[in-house]
Amino acid sequence: MVASSTTTASYSFDRLTGLGNAAFAIDVLERWRDEGAQNDRAAPIHATLIGLGRFDTVNLAYGEAAGDGALAEVARRIRLLAEDELAHGDWIAARIGGGQFLLAAREACSRERWQWLSEALTDALSAPIALIGGVGAVRLWPRAAMIRMLSGERTEHVLDRLAATLGKANDKTGARVLWASEVYAPPGYRSAQLEADLIAALDRDEIEVVIQPQYDLAGCLLVGGEALARWQHPTLGLIGASAMFAIAERAEHVAHLSRHIAQRALALAARWGSDLRLSLNVTPDDLSNSGFVREFLAMVADSGFPAERLTLEITEHVLLNNLEEAAQKLSQLRDTGMRIALDDFGSGFCNFGYLKLLPLDYLKLDKSMIEGVTDDPRDLAVLRAIVALADALGLKVVVEGVETEEQRALALAEGCLLFQGFLCSPALSATEFLRLVGKHAANR
Repeated sequence: MVASSTTTASYSFDRLTGLGNAAFAIDVLERWRDEGAQNDRAAPIHATLIGLGRFDTVNLAYGEAAGDGALAEVARRIRLLAEDELAHGDWIAARIGGGQFLLAAREACSRERWQWLSEALTDALSAPIALIGGVGAVRLWPRAAMIRMLSGERTEHVLDRLAATLGKANDKTGARVLWASEVYAPPGYRSAQLEADLIAALDRDEIEVVIQPQYDLAGCLLVGGEALARWQHPTLGLIGASAMFAIAERAEHVAHLSRHIAQRALALAARWGSDLRLSLNVTPDDLSNSGFVREFLAMVADSGFPAERLTLEITEHVLLNNLEEAAQKLSQLRDTGMRIALDDFGSGFCNFGYLKLLPLDYLKLDKSMIEGVTDDPRDLAVLRAIVALADALGLKVVVEGVETEEQRALALAEGCLLFQGFLCSPALSATEFLRLVGKHAANR
Protein backbone atom coordinates (compact mmCIF):
# COMPACT_ATOMS: atom_id res chain seq x y z
CA MET A 1 0.00 0.00 0.00
CA VAL A 2 1.22 3.50 -0.75
CA ALA A 3 2.32 5.28 2.40
CA SER A 4 0.18 8.36 2.22
CA SER A 5 -2.52 10.22 4.08
CA THR A 6 -3.98 11.41 0.79
CA THR A 7 -5.90 9.65 -1.94
CA THR A 8 -5.66 10.02 -5.70
CA ALA A 9 -7.81 8.75 -8.53
CA SER A 10 -5.14 6.50 -10.02
CA TYR A 11 -1.65 5.85 -8.80
CA SER A 12 1.12 3.31 -9.21
CA PHE A 13 2.98 1.24 -6.67
CA ASP A 14 6.58 0.25 -6.33
CA ARG A 15 6.17 -3.50 -5.83
CA LEU A 16 9.34 -3.96 -3.81
CA THR A 17 8.67 -1.33 -1.14
CA GLY A 18 4.91 -0.79 -1.31
CA LEU A 19 5.44 2.96 -1.66
CA GLY A 20 4.32 5.02 -4.62
CA ASN A 21 6.54 5.36 -7.66
CA ALA A 22 7.73 8.49 -9.46
CA ALA A 23 4.50 8.81 -11.47
CA PHE A 24 2.48 8.71 -8.25
CA ALA A 25 4.65 11.41 -6.64
CA ILE A 26 4.33 13.70 -9.66
CA ASP A 27 0.56 13.18 -9.80
CA VAL A 28 0.03 14.12 -6.14
CA LEU A 29 2.43 17.08 -6.16
CA GLU A 30 0.74 18.46 -9.28
CA ARG A 31 -2.66 18.16 -7.62
CA TRP A 32 -1.41 19.86 -4.45
CA ARG A 33 0.06 22.69 -6.56
CA ASP A 34 -3.21 23.18 -8.46
CA GLU A 35 -5.26 23.18 -5.26
CA GLY A 36 -2.85 25.70 -3.73
CA ALA A 37 -3.28 27.99 -6.72
CA GLN A 38 -7.02 28.07 -6.02
CA ASN A 39 -6.61 28.71 -2.29
CA ASP A 40 -4.12 31.31 -1.13
CA ARG A 41 -4.43 29.97 2.42
CA ALA A 42 -3.34 26.45 1.48
CA ALA A 43 -0.52 24.94 3.52
CA PRO A 44 2.95 25.07 1.96
CA ILE A 45 4.46 22.02 0.25
CA HIS A 46 7.82 20.70 1.41
CA ALA A 47 9.74 17.82 -0.14
CA THR A 48 12.91 15.88 0.62
CA LEU A 49 14.73 13.62 -1.83
CA ILE A 50 16.83 10.94 -0.12
CA GLY A 51 19.72 9.17 -1.80
CA LEU A 52 21.43 6.09 -0.37
CA GLY A 53 25.18 6.36 -0.76
CA ARG A 54 27.19 3.15 -1.28
CA PHE A 55 24.03 1.16 -1.87
CA ASP A 56 25.49 -0.69 -4.85
CA THR A 57 28.08 -2.26 -2.56
CA VAL A 58 25.30 -4.04 -0.65
CA ASN A 59 24.19 -5.84 -3.82
CA LEU A 60 27.78 -6.65 -4.75
CA ALA A 61 28.73 -7.94 -1.32
CA TYR A 62 25.55 -9.77 -0.29
CA GLY A 63 23.46 -10.26 -3.43
CA GLU A 64 20.32 -8.66 -4.85
CA ALA A 65 17.99 -10.33 -2.33
CA ALA A 66 19.85 -8.63 0.53
CA GLY A 67 19.74 -5.33 -1.35
CA ASP A 68 16.01 -5.67 -1.90
CA GLY A 69 15.56 -6.38 1.79
CA ALA A 70 17.52 -3.25 2.70
CA LEU A 71 15.34 -1.12 0.38
CA ALA A 72 12.19 -2.54 1.94
CA GLU A 73 13.51 -1.65 5.40
CA VAL A 74 14.37 1.88 4.25
CA ALA A 75 10.79 2.29 3.00
CA ARG A 76 9.45 1.03 6.34
CA ARG A 77 11.53 3.55 8.29
CA ILE A 78 10.46 6.43 6.05
CA ARG A 79 6.82 5.50 6.47
CA LEU A 80 7.18 5.08 10.25
CA LEU A 81 8.70 8.54 10.69
CA ALA A 82 6.08 10.13 8.42
CA GLU A 83 3.23 8.47 10.31
CA ASP A 84 4.65 9.76 13.59
CA GLU A 85 5.61 13.28 12.57
CA LEU A 86 3.22 14.23 9.76
CA ALA A 87 -0.04 12.79 11.06
CA HIS A 88 -1.79 16.19 11.05
CA GLY A 89 -1.24 17.00 7.39
CA ASP A 90 -1.16 15.39 3.94
CA TRP A 91 2.00 13.48 3.07
CA ILE A 92 3.30 11.01 0.54
CA ALA A 93 6.31 8.71 0.36
CA ALA A 94 7.58 7.28 -2.91
CA ARG A 95 10.51 5.37 -4.35
CA ILE A 96 11.74 7.46 -7.25
CA GLY A 97 14.09 4.79 -8.53
CA GLY A 98 17.09 2.75 -7.42
CA GLY A 99 18.16 3.99 -4.01
CA GLN A 100 16.27 7.30 -4.18
CA PHE A 101 13.14 8.05 -2.14
CA LEU A 102 10.90 11.12 -1.87
CA LEU A 103 9.03 12.34 1.20
CA ALA A 104 6.68 15.28 0.67
CA ALA A 105 4.12 16.96 2.90
CA ARG A 106 1.48 19.66 2.70
CA GLU A 107 1.11 21.19 6.14
CA ALA A 108 1.87 24.36 8.09
CA CYS A 109 5.54 23.54 8.61
CA SER A 110 8.39 25.94 9.19
CA ARG A 111 11.67 25.71 7.28
CA GLU A 112 13.39 24.92 10.57
CA ARG A 113 11.05 22.00 11.35
CA TRP A 114 11.34 20.53 7.84
CA GLN A 115 15.11 20.60 8.09
CA TRP A 116 14.95 18.83 11.44
CA LEU A 117 12.58 16.21 9.99
CA SER A 118 14.98 15.60 7.11
CA GLU A 119 17.89 15.25 9.49
CA ALA A 120 15.86 12.89 11.69
CA LEU A 121 15.08 10.82 8.61
CA THR A 122 18.74 10.50 7.62
CA ASP A 123 19.50 9.49 11.21
CA ALA A 124 16.83 6.77 11.06
CA LEU A 125 18.11 5.46 7.74
CA SER A 126 21.70 5.43 9.01
CA ALA A 127 20.92 2.86 11.73
CA PRO A 128 22.11 -0.71 10.99
CA ILE A 129 19.85 -2.87 8.82
CA ALA A 130 19.73 -6.61 9.43
CA LEU A 131 20.15 -8.51 6.17
CA ILE A 132 17.90 -11.30 5.00
CA GLY A 133 19.13 -14.73 5.95
CA GLY A 134 20.95 -13.50 9.04
CA VAL A 135 24.16 -12.84 7.11
CA GLY A 136 24.94 -9.69 9.04
CA ALA A 137 23.97 -6.03 9.07
CA VAL A 138 24.81 -3.03 6.90
CA ARG A 139 24.85 0.72 7.35
CA LEU A 140 23.75 2.95 4.51
CA TRP A 141 24.92 6.52 3.97
CA PRO A 142 21.83 8.63 3.23
CA ARG A 143 21.98 12.19 1.95
CA ALA A 144 18.98 14.49 1.63
CA ALA A 145 18.00 17.45 -0.55
CA MET A 146 15.17 19.67 0.72
CA ILE A 147 12.88 22.15 -0.96
CA ARG A 148 9.88 24.35 -0.25
CA MET A 149 7.88 24.53 -3.47
CA LEU A 150 7.28 27.95 -4.91
CA SER A 151 3.76 28.98 -5.86
CA GLY A 152 2.95 27.58 -9.31
CA GLU A 153 6.32 25.82 -9.66
CA ARG A 154 6.24 22.84 -12.04
CA THR A 155 6.76 19.48 -10.34
CA GLU A 156 9.35 18.35 -12.90
CA HIS A 157 11.36 21.48 -12.09
CA VAL A 158 11.13 20.71 -8.37
CA LEU A 159 12.41 17.16 -8.87
CA ASP A 160 15.22 18.39 -11.12
CA ARG A 161 16.33 20.90 -8.48
CA LEU A 162 16.23 18.25 -5.78
CA ALA A 163 18.24 15.80 -7.90
CA ALA A 164 20.88 18.43 -8.69
CA THR A 165 21.15 19.39 -5.01
CA LEU A 166 21.41 15.73 -3.96
CA GLY A 167 24.30 15.36 -6.37
CA LYS A 168 26.11 18.22 -4.62
CA ALA A 169 25.46 16.57 -1.23
CA ASN A 170 27.00 13.33 -2.47
CA ASP A 171 30.06 15.16 -3.74
CA LYS A 172 30.74 17.14 -0.56
CA THR A 173 32.09 15.56 2.59
CA GLY A 174 29.90 16.35 5.56
CA ALA A 175 27.02 17.74 3.46
CA ARG A 176 24.37 15.40 4.79
CA VAL A 177 21.36 17.67 4.14
CA LEU A 178 21.16 20.57 1.67
CA TRP A 179 18.45 22.99 0.66
CA ALA A 180 17.76 23.18 -3.07
CA SER A 181 18.70 26.85 -3.02
CA GLU A 182 22.17 25.44 -3.79
CA VAL A 183 23.65 26.47 -0.48
CA TYR A 184 24.37 24.29 2.48
CA ALA A 185 21.57 23.94 4.98
CA PRO A 186 21.83 26.78 7.49
CA PRO A 187 22.48 25.86 11.08
CA GLY A 188 19.19 24.37 12.17
CA TYR A 189 18.20 23.26 15.60
CA ARG A 190 21.47 21.77 16.83
CA SER A 191 21.44 18.08 17.74
CA ALA A 192 23.15 18.78 21.04
CA GLN A 193 20.48 21.32 21.96
CA LEU A 194 17.71 18.91 20.99
CA GLU A 195 19.24 16.18 23.14
CA ALA A 196 19.47 18.61 26.06
CA ASP A 197 15.83 19.62 25.49
CA LEU A 198 14.77 15.97 25.66
CA ILE A 199 16.60 15.36 28.92
CA ALA A 200 15.02 18.49 30.40
CA ALA A 201 11.58 17.42 29.13
CA LEU A 202 12.01 14.06 30.86
CA ASP A 203 12.98 15.77 34.10
CA ARG A 204 9.95 18.09 33.85
CA ASP A 205 7.61 15.19 32.95
CA GLU A 206 6.68 16.78 29.62
CA ILE A 207 6.68 13.56 27.55
CA GLU A 208 3.02 12.65 27.08
CA VAL A 209 1.85 9.04 26.98
CA VAL A 210 -1.10 8.33 24.71
CA ILE A 211 -2.99 5.05 24.36
CA GLN A 212 -3.83 3.27 21.10
CA PRO A 213 -6.99 1.24 21.88
CA GLN A 214 -7.04 -2.46 21.01
CA TYR A 215 -10.24 -4.36 20.23
CA ASP A 216 -11.55 -7.88 19.92
CA LEU A 217 -12.17 -8.60 16.22
CA ALA A 218 -15.32 -10.62 16.85
CA GLY A 219 -17.34 -8.07 18.80
CA CYS A 220 -15.30 -4.84 18.58
CA LEU A 221 -15.06 -4.89 22.37
CA LEU A 222 -12.28 -2.88 24.00
CA VAL A 223 -9.62 -5.25 25.37
CA GLY A 224 -6.73 -2.91 26.15
CA GLY A 225 -4.34 -0.36 24.75
CA GLU A 226 -0.78 0.16 23.57
CA ALA A 227 1.22 2.95 25.24
CA LEU A 228 2.81 5.42 22.81
CA ALA A 229 4.75 8.61 23.48
CA ARG A 230 4.81 12.08 21.98
CA TRP A 231 6.57 15.31 22.80
CA GLN A 232 5.36 18.82 22.06
CA HIS A 233 8.64 20.64 21.47
CA PRO A 234 8.32 24.43 21.94
CA THR A 235 10.16 25.19 18.68
CA LEU A 236 9.88 22.13 16.43
CA GLY A 237 6.32 21.15 17.29
CA LEU A 238 5.05 17.61 17.82
CA ILE A 239 7.74 14.91 17.85
CA GLY A 240 6.64 11.28 17.73
CA ALA A 241 8.08 8.20 19.39
CA SER A 242 10.44 7.00 16.66
CA ALA A 243 12.22 10.35 16.30
CA MET A 244 12.22 10.81 20.07
CA PHE A 245 14.03 7.51 20.59
CA ALA A 246 16.54 8.43 17.88
CA ILE A 247 17.32 11.63 19.79
CA ALA A 248 17.56 9.66 23.03
CA GLU A 249 19.95 7.17 21.40
CA ARG A 250 22.36 9.94 20.42
CA ALA A 251 22.19 11.28 23.98
CA GLU A 252 22.56 7.75 25.42
CA HIS A 253 19.24 8.16 27.23
CA VAL A 254 17.17 5.40 25.60
CA ALA A 255 16.84 3.46 28.86
CA HIS A 256 15.82 6.67 30.68
CA LEU A 257 13.16 7.48 28.09
CA SER A 258 11.87 3.89 27.99
CA ARG A 259 11.60 3.75 31.77
CA HIS A 260 9.80 7.12 31.86
CA ILE A 261 7.19 5.94 29.35
CA ALA A 262 6.69 2.62 31.16
CA GLN A 263 6.25 4.29 34.55
CA ARG A 264 3.71 6.78 33.23
CA ALA A 265 1.81 4.14 31.26
CA LEU A 266 1.61 1.77 34.23
CA ALA A 267 0.35 4.59 36.45
CA LEU A 268 -2.35 5.40 33.89
CA ALA A 269 -3.36 1.77 33.41
CA ALA A 270 -3.66 1.26 37.18
CA ARG A 271 -6.58 3.74 37.03
CA TRP A 272 -8.54 1.78 34.42
CA GLY A 273 -10.08 -0.42 37.09
CA SER A 274 -11.05 -3.26 34.76
CA ASP A 275 -9.59 -6.31 33.03
CA LEU A 276 -8.04 -4.29 30.19
CA ARG A 277 -4.51 -5.15 29.06
CA LEU A 278 -1.61 -2.71 28.66
CA SER A 279 1.00 -3.14 25.92
CA LEU A 280 4.47 -1.64 26.40
CA ASN A 281 7.36 -1.52 23.95
CA VAL A 282 10.69 -2.95 25.12
CA THR A 283 13.91 -1.72 23.50
CA PRO A 284 17.23 -3.49 22.86
CA ASP A 285 18.79 -1.13 25.42
CA ASP A 286 16.33 -2.44 28.02
CA LEU A 287 17.18 -6.06 27.27
CA SER A 288 20.94 -5.46 27.28
CA ASN A 289 20.76 -4.02 30.80
CA SER A 290 21.81 -6.72 33.28
CA GLY A 291 19.39 -5.40 35.91
CA PHE A 292 16.40 -4.92 33.58
CA VAL A 293 14.26 -7.84 34.80
CA ARG A 294 14.68 -6.98 38.47
CA GLU A 295 14.09 -3.26 37.95
CA PHE A 296 11.13 -3.75 35.64
CA LEU A 297 9.39 -6.17 37.99
CA ALA A 298 9.87 -3.69 40.85
CA MET A 299 8.37 -0.92 38.70
CA VAL A 300 5.32 -3.03 37.87
CA ALA A 301 4.85 -3.99 41.53
CA ASP A 302 5.08 -0.33 42.63
CA SER A 303 2.45 0.68 40.05
CA GLY A 304 -0.16 -1.74 41.32
CA PHE A 305 -0.95 -2.88 37.77
CA PRO A 306 -1.25 -6.71 37.57
CA ALA A 307 1.65 -8.33 35.72
CA GLU A 308 -0.71 -10.84 34.11
CA ARG A 309 -2.46 -8.00 32.25
CA LEU A 310 0.77 -6.69 30.74
CA THR A 311 2.06 -7.38 27.21
CA LEU A 312 5.64 -6.53 26.25
CA GLU A 313 6.26 -5.78 22.56
CA ILE A 314 9.51 -6.37 20.69
CA THR A 315 9.75 -4.77 17.25
CA GLU A 316 10.73 -7.31 14.61
CA HIS A 317 13.23 -4.98 12.94
CA VAL A 318 15.32 -3.98 15.95
CA LEU A 319 18.73 -5.59 16.29
CA LEU A 320 19.06 -7.55 19.53
CA ASN A 321 22.75 -7.79 20.34
CA ASN A 322 22.39 -11.10 22.16
CA LEU A 323 19.26 -12.93 21.09
CA GLU A 324 19.72 -15.81 23.52
CA GLU A 325 20.16 -13.43 26.47
CA ALA A 326 17.11 -11.41 25.38
CA ALA A 327 15.05 -14.59 25.15
CA GLN A 328 16.13 -15.60 28.65
CA LYS A 329 15.11 -12.25 30.15
CA LEU A 330 11.78 -12.25 28.36
CA SER A 331 11.15 -15.79 29.61
CA GLN A 332 11.72 -14.61 33.18
CA LEU A 333 9.15 -11.86 32.69
CA ARG A 334 6.73 -14.25 31.00
CA ASP A 335 6.95 -16.56 34.01
CA THR A 336 5.31 -13.80 36.10
CA GLY A 337 2.22 -13.84 33.86
CA MET A 338 3.24 -11.18 31.32
CA ARG A 339 2.78 -11.89 27.62
CA ILE A 340 5.24 -11.22 24.79
CA ALA A 341 4.38 -9.88 21.32
CA LEU A 342 6.48 -9.56 18.16
CA ASP A 343 5.49 -6.19 16.70
CA ASP A 344 5.41 -4.89 13.09
CA PHE A 345 5.64 -8.39 11.64
CA GLY A 346 5.63 -8.49 7.84
CA SER A 347 6.66 -4.91 7.12
CA GLY A 348 9.98 -6.07 5.66
CA PHE A 349 11.81 -9.36 5.36
CA CYS A 350 10.61 -11.43 8.31
CA ASN A 351 13.07 -12.25 11.09
CA PHE A 352 12.39 -15.94 11.62
CA GLY A 353 15.19 -16.13 14.19
CA TYR A 354 12.98 -14.15 16.56
CA LEU A 355 10.12 -16.56 15.96
CA LYS A 356 12.37 -19.51 16.77
CA LEU A 357 14.02 -18.20 19.93
CA LEU A 358 11.82 -15.62 21.64
CA PRO A 359 9.06 -16.79 24.06
CA LEU A 360 6.19 -15.28 22.10
CA ASP A 361 2.43 -15.21 22.67
CA TYR A 362 1.27 -12.73 20.01
CA LEU A 363 2.24 -11.87 16.45
CA LYS A 364 1.33 -8.25 15.62
CA LEU A 365 0.96 -7.76 11.89
CA ASP A 366 2.18 -4.50 10.40
CA LYS A 367 -0.61 -2.49 8.82
CA SER A 368 0.85 -3.15 5.36
CA MET A 369 -0.36 -6.73 5.80
CA ILE A 370 -4.03 -5.67 5.86
CA GLU A 371 -4.09 -2.60 3.60
CA GLY A 372 -4.69 -4.32 0.24
CA VAL A 373 -6.03 -7.61 1.50
CA THR A 374 -9.66 -7.04 0.47
CA ASP A 375 -8.72 -6.31 -3.16
CA ASP A 376 -5.57 -8.27 -3.99
CA PRO A 377 -5.58 -12.12 -3.99
CA ARG A 378 -1.81 -12.17 -3.46
CA ASP A 379 -2.10 -9.98 -0.35
CA LEU A 380 -4.80 -12.32 0.97
CA ALA A 381 -2.60 -15.34 0.29
CA VAL A 382 0.26 -13.75 2.25
CA LEU A 383 -2.05 -12.99 5.17
CA ARG A 384 -3.33 -16.58 5.19
CA ALA A 385 0.21 -17.94 5.16
CA ILE A 386 1.25 -15.77 8.12
CA VAL A 387 -1.86 -16.72 10.11
CA ALA A 388 -1.18 -20.39 9.39
CA LEU A 389 2.42 -19.93 10.58
CA ALA A 390 1.23 -18.24 13.77
CA ASP A 391 -1.30 -21.00 14.37
CA ALA A 392 1.38 -23.67 13.93
CA LEU A 393 3.50 -21.88 16.54
CA GLY A 394 0.59 -21.41 18.94
CA LEU A 395 0.58 -17.63 18.58
CA LYS A 396 -2.42 -15.31 18.56
CA VAL A 397 -2.54 -12.73 15.76
CA VAL A 398 -3.11 -9.00 16.31
CA VAL A 399 -3.72 -6.80 13.25
CA GLU A 400 -2.60 -3.17 13.13
CA GLY A 401 -3.99 -0.43 10.90
CA VAL A 402 -7.55 -1.71 10.42
CA GLU A 403 -9.45 1.18 8.85
CA THR A 404 -12.54 -0.38 7.23
CA GLU A 405 -15.27 -2.80 8.23
CA GLU A 406 -14.31 -5.00 5.27
CA GLN A 407 -10.77 -5.36 6.62
CA ARG A 408 -12.07 -6.21 10.09
CA ALA A 409 -14.46 -8.86 8.80
CA LEU A 410 -11.80 -10.45 6.62
CA ALA A 411 -9.19 -10.53 9.40
CA LEU A 412 -11.77 -12.17 11.67
CA ALA A 413 -12.69 -14.74 9.03
CA GLU A 414 -9.02 -15.62 8.54
CA GLY A 415 -8.52 -16.39 12.23
CA CYS A 416 -6.98 -13.21 13.65
CA LEU A 417 -7.94 -12.31 17.22
CA LEU A 418 -7.41 -8.60 18.00
CA PHE A 419 -6.99 -5.35 16.11
CA GLN A 420 -6.16 -1.69 16.45
CA GLY A 421 -6.73 1.09 13.97
CA PHE A 422 -8.83 4.07 12.90
CA LEU A 423 -11.92 1.91 12.29
CA CYS A 424 -12.68 2.23 15.99
CA SER A 425 -10.27 4.82 17.34
CA PRO A 426 -6.99 6.71 16.83
CA ALA A 427 -4.53 7.04 19.70
CA LEU A 428 -6.13 8.84 22.66
CA SER A 429 -4.91 10.98 25.50
CA ALA A 430 -5.07 9.46 29.00
CA THR A 431 -8.28 11.37 29.75
CA GLU A 432 -9.92 10.37 26.46
CA PHE A 433 -9.00 6.72 26.99
CA LEU A 434 -10.50 6.75 30.49
CA ARG A 435 -13.69 8.13 28.96
CA LEU A 436 -13.63 5.30 26.42
CA VAL A 437 -13.15 2.74 29.20
CA GLY A 438 -16.22 4.08 30.99
CA LYS A 439 -18.28 4.01 27.79
CA HIS A 440 -17.41 0.40 27.03
CA ALA A 441 -18.01 -0.67 30.63
CA ALA A 442 -21.49 0.86 30.47
CA ASN A 443 -22.29 -0.96 27.21
CA ARG A 444 -21.30 -4.42 28.46
